[in-house]
Amino acid sequence: MKIKKDDTVVVITGNYKGKSGKVLKVFPKDGRVIVEGVNLSKRHSKPSQANPQGGIIEKEAPINASNVMFLDPKSGEPSRLGKKVIMDDKTNKKRRVRVSKTSGEMLS
Repeated sequence: MKIKKDDTVVVITGNYKGKSGKVLKVFPKDGRVIVEGVNLSKRHSKPSQANPQGGIIEKEAPINASNVMFLDPKSGEPSRLGKKVIMDDKTNKKRRVRVSKTSGEMLS
């Protein structure tokens, strides 16, 4: 899975198409991600010590990673991600970095 936590992504299909947000959590085994403000589900909770008022709580639910696309920080458009091998100047070892396909900008 090429999408990681704290990436900014845009939803490309489904009910939340066009919405963008930060990735809060990634589930690589399931191929799902939780995106901030996307796919909200409501849960009714009883009053407890942690939540004395109780009521309805809105929480993000996971969506399939194939339904989101990385948002290029340079152009602000959806982009695919690739990998590139570069030489690290400090350690003189090869290192793999993520690269945006549209702008060619190196990420992490």
